[in-house]
Order: sequence, then C-alpha cells, then structure tokens
Amino acid sequence: MDAQPVGRTAAVEALTRPDLAGIVDLVAHPEAADGDEAHRTVVVTNADGAVRLDEGGTHEVLYGRDPVAVTDPLAFLPYERELADPCPDNERNSYPDPGRRLLSAFADPTRSPDLVVVHTPRHYFPDEGGHRGEHGSLDVIQSRAPLLVAGAGVARRGVVLDHARLVDVTPTLLRAAGVDERFHVDAAGRSLDGVPRRDLVPEPGAGTWVIGLLWDGAHCSDLLRLATEGSLPGVARLLAEGVALAGGAVAEFPSVTLCNHTSVLTGVGPGRHGVLGNVFFDRATGERVVPNDPTTWHRSGEWLRPGVATVFELLTAGRPGSSSVCVNEAVDRGATVSTMQLVRANGTAGGAGDLDPALPPADGSRYVGDPAHLADGYYRWASRVDDAGLGQVLEAWRDPACAPALTWWSHVVTDAGHHAGGPRSPIARASLRDADRRVQALLDHLDGLGVTDDVTFLLTADHGFEGADETVTGSWAPALHEALDPLGVTWRDEGPGFVYFGA
Repeated sequence: MDAQPVGRTAAVEALTRPDLAGIVDLVAHPEAADGDEAHRTVVVTNADGAVRLDEGGTHEVLYGRDPVAVTDPLAFLPYERELADPCPDNERNSYPDPGRRLLSAFADPTRSPDLVVVHTPRHYFPDEGGHRGEHGSLDVIQSRAPLLVAGAGVARRGVVLDHARLVDVTPTLLRAAGVDERFHVDAAGRSLDGVPRRDLVPEPGAGTWVIGLLWDGAHCSDLLRLATEGSLPGVARLLAEGVALAGGAVAEFPSVTLCNHTSVLTGVGPGRHGVLGNVFFDRATGERVVPNDPTTWHRSGEWLRPGVATVFELLTAGRPGSSSVCVNEAVDRGATVSTMQLVRANGTAGGAGDLDPALPPADGSRYVGDPAHLADGYYRWASRVDDAGLGQVLEAWRDPACAPALTWWSHVVTDAGHHAGGPRSPIARASLRDADRRVQALLDHLDGLGVTDDVTFLLTADHGFEGADETVTGSWAPALHEALDPLGVTWRDEGPGFVYFGA
C-alpha cells in the first residue's frame, strides 16, 4: 500500500471535519505534476469546500466554497479595519498569493511535507509550542511584515498603499548597494524569486553604505501607527527620509522565522533555499531538522540547497572587495564578519546558548523601557542579545574608513514581546519601543561620524502576528491518529502542521 495517497485522503477527510474548523483553517497538498513541472497545482481544502490553485493565480473550485477566495495583500487596511475585525474567520480573511507560496513549500524534493495543516488565526496551542501571539499561517496579517526604506537614493514618500514580498529584500538591498542586476542571480545563474524595488530605490548605489534592520515579528500596521504618532522616534526619523509600504512585505509560507529569514537574505522561497520551516523532516537523511534553535542557528549554511546564494555572497560577486557584517542573524554565509562566526569558532555543542555568559545583563539596560517585562524569560534573553547586537554594530562602525558596505542587524526582542502578549499588547508595544531606542543609538552614532546622509536603510521583519484566543484550544493530532493508525499508515507531524506519510 502506498502510504502517501491513502494517508492523504484519510487525513484530509479527518482534518476538515466541522468540529475541527475552530482550529484548522486550511489543509493543502500538492498534486502530481505528471511531468509538467511548468504547471504544478495544489489543492486547498477546509470544512466548507476545496479549490485547485496554480502559481499563476488560477482558482478552480472543486466543490463548495473556495477556502482562499480572497487574496488581497492590502486587506484590513487602513489599520482600523484590522482593529475592527481581529483574527477573522476564514470567509472574511485574505490569503495573498496562495498558489505560489504553497507550491514553494511543497517544492523541495526531500524536505517538503506531503500535506500541510494551517492553524486558524485564533488557535491557542501552548501545549504544542503556541503563544498568546502567533504567526505561521497563510493569512494576510500573519504574513505581513513591515517594509521601510530610507536615506540615500530613496524616494521620500512616507506611507504608501502598496506591498512587496520578503523575497524582494535581497535584490532591493543589492540595488541600494549599487550591485548591477546581472548579479541578482543564484550560484547557478538562475534569477531570484524576488525583484529589486526600483520605485523605492530610484537611485541605485547613491549611498556609500547600506544598513538592513530586521525586527523579528514586528507587526507592520502597529509599527507604522506608533511611528506616525511619535512613539517610535527612530522609525519616524527613517520614515521622514523614505517610504514605507502600508501592506508591508508578504512572507513566504509558512510565516515562521527561519523560513523567512532565509528568504529575506537569499531572495528565493523555501522550495529553492531548502529551509522549509523552524522544524522539518528530511527524507534523504532521515533527520528531523530544527534550524530555529540556539544549538543550530550557526549551522544555517548547512541546510541551504546547492546553488543558493546569500545577499552577502551576491554583494561580493557584484562588488569584489566589499565587506559585510551580519549581527545576530542565523543566515550569515558569505558575510565578512558575523555573530555566528563567533559561535562556530567557539565550537561547543550548545551553540549560541553557550555564549550566554558573554551577554550583557538586562537589568539596568538603558534600552529597556519597562523592567517589569524582564520577568518574561524570552524577553529578558532577547534584551541581552539585542544590547550585545548594538555593541557589535557600533564596533563595526567605529571608523567610516573601514565600515562595511552592508550591515545586517536582526533584533529579537520584538518577537519576544509579540509572542508574550500578541500585537498591540503592552509588552508587544514595549518591545517596539525598546528596539527603537537601539536604532536611535545607532543613528546618533552615525550622526556623530557625519555619515548618516550617505547611508541607505531598510527595515523589515520575517512575519506578522495575530493574537490567539485562549478559549480556542485543541489539537488535530487525535484526528490524525484516528484516521491513519487503523490504516497502518505511519506518519509524523512537524511544527505542528507539516505532515509526512510513511516517515
């Protein structure tokens, strides 16, 4: 018996029962290409219907209601619309570019799951790694990361009603750095999935330096609201000198950390770069891979598929001799100097976790606005990491004569704050203000060097966030056991949400 089709049919039927509709938003699986790789399709099902999708945006309803009928990347804008309808039900929700994103998640030859289960926005599952604030789903808000570009060579337009994709970040950084588009290709010469946003950076290479900032999990609309209200003076300063997209940048699926950090810094989706999520199974090696862990962050380059190139490698190819610095970021291959290089040099089994004694204390940090939030362990650790990151960036910028052409700095505290309380919560907004204080410190330092006007800045995140409903609990694991175990189908569910049959 072939476990894949038998298991898939039984699993889809079990997972789309009406009694699971509160926690299961969508179930998706790829269809056999029958040799036509140019027209791959994916079927998306829920309790109300099913649809066949392709990469080009075609929706063929198979029965009932199309579960991803609305695909507007600008849904729930202006922000008041999101505030009026947080965590909407499926029929009111939007799923940008569903065919392309899902097909990328299914495109890896040995690591892609056979079936994905997508949480509803409200699903609260702390017993399986969930939090009050959640991301990972296909819907627009969890997929909406901020995108702001400012400084040298940038159009100064404020907030505009537009959107991008996170895979556009690498080619846009390269454009800002003056790297000719001939070099916007992977190591095999294949074009990137993303495109340079020429409208945002009309003058390529106008500045001497480029600084990229990733605020992990920062909620796009709340960040822009706080900046325009004056609560984030650092972001407000950048916004005054540039442009932000109200619709942000659409994350790849799943809208989780390592999948999208890798997409941001390679310009390609998970089906090409190979980092399918924060956890996945590789059939070729029989290994359960967990790239989003302190013990493994420094190994990110090991999981990149052949031919994939990072922004740091592409910068060097297009501007030989250029230097780069990558701070507090797992995806660092090709950077001249990086935090993860220090971790690798340390050579211990604990990876980044073994450097904990070297981190500055969180108590007394000038960048922590409300010390009460340090009671949250993740927030405390993230504050220490981000303070250390600021120190590394300032050290790299000690002298403009040796400053890197590209600086990339990932902030962690924003993810900690949004997980702890969900978007708009006091702790989430405090995390944005803390990150802003560190950016202000960087801007003040650049001002002191007299170089700020010669820098192009890009601020983004890896995903969005929605608040879970603590009354919407439960697991789909019992339904899978009930459906698959009597058939003798072996299976594993990684994430949860990535289901592999026969594994």
